[in-house]
Amino acid sequence: MADQKKMVEAITSMDEDFAKWYTDIVRKADLADYSSIRGCMIVRPYGTAIWENIQHDLDSRFKALEHENIQMPLFIPEGLLQKEKDHVEGFAPEVAWVTHGGEEKLTERLCVRPTSETLFCEHYAKIIKSYRDLPKLYNQWCSVVRWEKTTRPFLRTCEFWWQEGHTMHETAQEAYQETEQMLNVYADFCEQSLAIPVIKGRKTKKEQFAGAEATYTIEAMMHDGKALQSGTSHYFGDGFSRAFDITFQGRDNKPQYPHQTSWGMSTRIIGAIIMTHGDDNGLVLPPAIAPVQVVVLPIAQHKPGVLDKTREIAARIGQFCRVKVDDSDNSAGWKFAEYEMKGVPLRLEMGPRDIEAGQCVLVRRDNREKTVVSLDELETKIPELLKAVHDGLYAKALANREARTWTISSFDELKQAAQEKTGFFKTMWCGDEACELKVKEEAGLTSRCMPFEQENLGAVCPVCGKPAATSIIWGKAY
Repeated sequence: MADQKKMVEAITSMDEDFAKWYTDIVRKADLADYSSIRGCMIVRPYGTAIWENIQHDLDSRFKALEHENIQMPLFIPEGLLQKEKDHVEGFAPEVAWVTHGGEEKLTERLCVRPTSETLFCEHYAKIIKSYRDLPKLYNQWCSVVRWEKTTRPFLRTCEFWWQEGHTMHETAQEAYQETEQMLNVYADFCEQSLAIPVIKGRKTKKEQFAGAEATYTIEAMMHDGKALQSGTSHYFGDGFSRAFDITFQGRDNKPQYPHQTSWGMSTRIIGAIIMTHGDDNGLVLPPAIAPVQVVVLPIAQHKPGVLDKTREIAARIGQFCRVKVDDSDNSAGWKFAEYEMKGVPLRLEMGPRDIEAGQCVLVRRDNREKTVVSLDELETKIPELLKAVHDGLYAKALANREARTWTISSFDELKQAAQEKTGFFKTMWCGDEACELKVKEEAGLTSRCMPFEQENLGAVCPVCGKPAATSIIWGKAY
């Protein structure tokens, strides 16, 4: 392991104050800033570039599965929102309302969308008439508003950016398959592109999405052992279809209700990247979504030929990766610290002696390992090192999760562990909400998910002693 001394003094150490460390990175790495509107953030160009790369990656995955993008209105009439009882009750505390248009009071309040199920259902009722019209596989990229009491950039804000998929299917089986398929898309994206290991599972009834019959989740663990719900996929059955009177002529020529799903991932995932991979020097970005994958730094750039050669090399490697040349008059030390802060996966250094020797130095951001590389080998060595950065980040995150995951057999043990440790606590569970509430009240833990990969950790629920129905993961979460 290369030297890991602290290069960026402007960032609070995560061991000293994890919350301050996180906020320092968000601001010092130019990801986001606070606005004059409580709970709303300004996503700065660098943060936006990361989100654009996330969008591009996810969008290509969605389109490969034949989903189409669509744009729905920002506002939802109150009467429309009221059509699905469980849905409106679940979102009521977080809804922002528009009551006036100009100086005139509206005859009906308009909700600023917290999510768009009702808008999609209103539209689906108009366009779905026959089984031949199904499936409808739509996705929307937009921002939504939820009036949160406690906010933190990316993790929980009143306005945030996301994608929300909304699909309609002929049968319950097809809708279930879609729900699980999209959860797998999120899991693959997190692991393949973000180097974040996740656990796939089902939410308890208490924790499922308002109006859903089933909610599936991917749960990631942050540096500090807390969980972050990183993406969700919901199966609605035909509940919304009945509420909105969406029917189609089935293959038997009889009217039927279609079955619905929705699924989403938001800018919260940028918070996950920070808290999974970042260190005391700033961001550490997975190469797949890094706005700059390789930064080229000319050393002693005032000397003849140095700038020309670095620009030539940058143009060459720009054919297969995202590259930037920093030819500013800032010192080399400043540049090293700047790109450490911004999490650029690879740094390419080249000075007069390197040029004379036909080589350069490549430095990995994740562990600072230096490699001297012949200029003739860049086309093979850079992709190889970018993959090594990804693999190293994933392995480190997985090791952290495994080191902070414990199997618990009794309620007393769970309460004690929750006081002493932060991480994932695996137990059996009877399925009774009363036991779930007791764990929250007495141990301070919430249910994260019932994993798809079930384990037999005992015969009884450690909370009540009744026969166990499932294994479950508890934890503290953002």
